[in-house]
This record gives sequence, C-alpha cells and structure tokens, in this order.
Amino acid sequence: MQIDAELCNGCGLCAKDCPLEVISLVEKKAVINAGCVECRTCLRVCPVQAVQEVVQPVAGALVCDRCPVGCQIPPERSGACRRFANRGGELARTRPLVGYQEVVDIVGPEPEEAIRRPLVTAIGAGGTYPDYVPAPYILSDQREGVEVVTVVTEAPFSYSGLKLKIDTDLEVGAEGAAVRFEGRTVGMVETEEYGSKMLALGGVNRLTGRHGFAAARAVAALANREALRLKVQGGAALEVQVGRAPVINGQRVERMRVGCGSASAGLFAPFFKRAADEVIVLDHHITSLFSHHAAGRCLGLTPGGVELCLPRSTPGRYFGRSGSGWGGTDLEDPLAVVAAVDTAKTKPGSTLLITEATGQGAAMYRLSDAGVFEPMPLTPAAAEAVAAIAESCQPSRVSAVYVGGAGGSARAGVTRYPLRLTQAVHAGRAQLTCGGAPVFVLPGGGITFYVDVERVKAGAFTWVPTPATVAPIEYTMRRRDYEAMGGHTQAIRPFKALEPVPWNRSR
Repeated sequence: MQIDAELCNGCGLCAKDCPLEVISLVEKKAVINAGCVECRTCLRVCPVQAVQEVVQPVAGALVCDRCPVGCQIPPERSGACRRFANRGGELARTRPLVGYQEVVDIVGPEPEEAIRRPLVTAIGAGGTYPDYVPAPYILSDQREGVEVVTVVTEAPFSYSGLKLKIDTDLEVGAEGAAVRFEGRTVGMVETEEYGSKMLALGGVNRLTGRHGFAAARAVAALANREALRLKVQGGAALEVQVGRAPVINGQRVERMRVGCGSASAGLFAPFFKRAADEVIVLDHHITSLFSHHAAGRCLGLTPGGVELCLPRSTPGRYFGRSGSGWGGTDLEDPLAVVAAVDTAKTKPGSTLLITEATGQGAAMYRLSDAGVFEPMPLTPAAAEAVAAIAESCQPSRVSAVYVGGAGGSARAGVTRYPLRLTQAVHAGRAQLTCGGAPVFVLPGGGITFYVDVERVKAGAFTWVPTPATVAPIEYTMRRRDYEAMGGHTQAIRPFKALEPVPWNRSR
C-alpha cells in the first residue's frame, strides 16, 4: 500500500482500524510503517481515496492462504488476524490447539439427565394471579432414583417477542424499517443471516405502545404457526407462516442460497473450473469472480481480465447491492455486473458463466472478436455446475424463535425466594422448558429464554390484553433443590394427581 500525501487529510481512520497498528500520523499525514501485511484495511476505510494499492514485495514474506484477505506476512511477524505468523519461512499458528478439559470449567455443567425433561407440560395448565399464589401444578415423581419436581404455569410475558427468520435472497426492506400488521407497527427489519432475512416482532416497548394489541396478536399467531400478512414500510408485502415457504410480493420463494457468492466459489470450485473460462456468482452480499478468487487460484487459474462494477472486498470477492434483480442484487441484466474486459488477459472466444447463488438463474456468454460478451446456450459442463448449486440449496421456509423474559414476578408462583430460582436455572440445577421443548437461557441477569416454536405444540401460545403474550413454561429440578430455594412444598402432589391447586389468597 502507498499513501498519497497530497490527498491524505490526516483523519486517522486508517491508523485506528489497522489490525496491526503499523500506520501512524506524522505531521497530520498517514504513514505506513514496517510490518504492513497488505491486508487492504486502510484502502477500504480511507474516505478520500488517498491509499493506493501498490504491492511492494518484502523479502521473505509469506502469503497466508487461511482466509480471503491473503496477508503477505514479513519474517517473524503475524498476519492481520494474529492467528498465523511467518516463523523461519513457515506459516505457523500463534496459539496451540485447546483441549476440552482445559475449558470444561468455563463451559460449565449440563443439567443432569433426571431433570432435563419435565414431568408434564404447562400447556393447558392455566396460570395463577397474583404472582405469590403457587403455580397451578407442582408435581413430583421418581426418575432414575431421583425425586424430581416440575412446576408448571402458563405465564403472561410483557417482555416477549419473536425473531422471524425468512429464507430468501429477495429484498424485503431496509434494515430498521417498520414491519406492519393490519396497518399497525409490530416490529422492524432486523438484519440478515446466511441466506435469510430477520425480523424482530413484539418486545416490551411495542407491547406497551399504541399498537400493543396488534403486536401481541401477531407474535402469538406466528408462534402458533398461523399464516400472517405483514408489510414492510417502503419494502415488500410478506405472507409468512412458520414451517412454510415465504411469499414475497406475491412470489413464492422456493429455494434459499447454499452460501454467498464467495462461499459458492469455494464449494463448487471443481465444477466452475470445467464450466467456463470465467465464472461470476451474483450475490447481494458477496459476489465472486472465480479466476481471481482464492478457490480459482488454488486450482491453478490465472486471474482473467474481467472487471466488475462492484467495490472489491478481497481478491475475487466484491460487495453486492441489494435489490429485486439477479441474486438479490439490483441488476436486472446479469451481464451489467461486468464493467470492462482486458482482452490481453481474456481472449476472444473465452466463455463466461454468470449464476445466482441458488442456481435458479444462470446465463452464459462468449467473448466476441470485438471484445463484447454475447449470449450463448449453457454448455453441458456449465449446466452441471448450475445443477450442483441448485441441488445443494435447501427449500426456503419461515422459522421463528419466541423470546420470553421469565425473570420477573412470575417466579413467585414457583418459590418464595425468586433469586434462588434464577441462580438455579443459570447453574443447571433447575431446567427451564417451554411446552416441554428445550430452551436457550441467555446469560447475565434474570431468566430470558429463546425457544424454537416448531418444537412447541401448535396453539400453545396466546395473548391477554394487558397486553402480553402467554407461554407455557416448566421448571424441573431435584426436590431437595426445590426445598432449598423456598419452593411451595405444601403444594407438591404426586405426578399422577393432575388436578390444579385450589386458588387460595391465604397462600
């Protein structure tokens, strides 16, 4: 890398973001010191394009091939991630492999087998109010020689919501855009995960806001796997139902991508090498240019002369742009991704395959004598590559996790000392489940859990106009631990006695 001193304004961003801190400011100008590994961070963060990509070979430097960055590591120095170093001309890890026994105390214990499953679920159990009244069912039984207690209740959760995962590359709306149900705001577009869009619905601020009833109904309906129509502000109209394919702007989405464009280059490299002289995988996050990509270079390809119109991330990897076009980009014509062709590197007659990361769309071209790519039918090898992508993709579907905050007053129906219950849950001495399904309890204070709604019986969720959603939860533990936390032992009954505890304010 080189820095143009005339263009540099000394903003210091390159020095702040440089992983190895080899950039300094001298008289309000950035200077690259010894130890630069050409990771290109400075090139990407410079707001005035003062950094120029001029590779300056360093004697004895090693090119690290452990990630797309491709650091050129000088002798006795590490790469940008500090995981690999050039030691004596060999690429070496900077830290040893860690055995499980070295981290077992940090990982912490798992709940013992006897308490991993509840004696009964809370579905249909009803609830109690006010909170200090014992839960409707507190049951005990022998399991594997251990006396086990399960406490169940259908608890109202003001602090609750839903994370909705929609498998699609199609654009649904800008991050942060409002999501509306029946014209009322019930959530927002959150982010994107691997091949999926994420929506956050509900949450205490929405439940207690002016559209709280709509938010509670939407969360409960989706958790119960009912079909719902949602509209993203400035974005798509969605028809979603957990376990089914999403419908976006009237289009049913059949397939989710197997990976981004860069991942596809690595996954299907042998197919791509046979398919064409150059392959582009269009993707709205990372589009790949195969001959420049590490996967192509690893197979002995020489980088071709095709240049893309997208900003480059690392060699062969380019940042895409979201839209309703090919691969979830804004390109309606796939060939528009090509900005230029250097015919000294890519000769006339060369073939180009452009495909989506789902394999649903693909086009092939041949470079004419005039240096223009002209359409041609897919060759058998190209069709085989596209088919390999398509058959590796999963069917698109909608899924959801329900989020509930159980660390509040509802604990009083379990024990007289609520903090002890919280501590027992986090320590694995008490197992929390939702409708019998395992949950993930978030670390930190309180009891906040995630549960996959498809592992909970349909219809188990509801809502009340406080407003709040209602979910079935169970706590299972050894009886001796229940007694130690101040549990309502007078309400314990044998497992076979399934009549609810009579409601009594004196308790």
